[in-house]
Amino acid sequence: MNRLCLLLAACLLLASGAHAAILRGTVAYVGDGDTLYLRPAGGGRQVAIRLLDIDAPEGCQPYGPQARQALARRVLRQPVRALTHGQDDYGRTLARVEHRGEDVGAWLVRDGHAWSTGFRRKAGPYADLEAQARRSRSGLWALPAPMEPRTFRKRFGRCH
Repeated sequence: MNRLCLLLAACLLLASGAHAAILRGTVAYVGDGDTLYLRPAGGGRQVAIRLLDIDAPEGCQPYGPQARQALARRVLRQPVRALTHGQDDYGRTLARVEHRGEDVGAWLVRDGHAWSTGFRRKAGPYADLEAQARRSRSGLWALPAPMEPRTFRKRFGRCH
């Protein structure tokens, strides 16, 4: 029984650290306003990264192309640092990405290119930045009726 408890504790310890890491590399491709592909600095396969705590418009949704272009202008072919936090349902690595010391997700929300996403009715970490962008009608907030991407996906499905 004692061995089983030690084995279980070791597995839990390994599992808790397995999904938190720091990746450094260059952004090779920007898929949409909240997804990028990182070429690791040490070589190896590209890593699909979904920016944590934000949701940008879908590519076929109003303002989707502009959100993608904003992210690409900022980070494409640029060195970044990604602090990973597990994976999403599509196998992408969830991460907070920093470019030149600035949180890219915070920048996207502040400039009106994405929503701050919360969890279980709690405001997301960028809620104040989103409120600021709404007030100044920045980016997607200049649209007459911006629709959250999750609502768009429920009504129309994912872009293909």
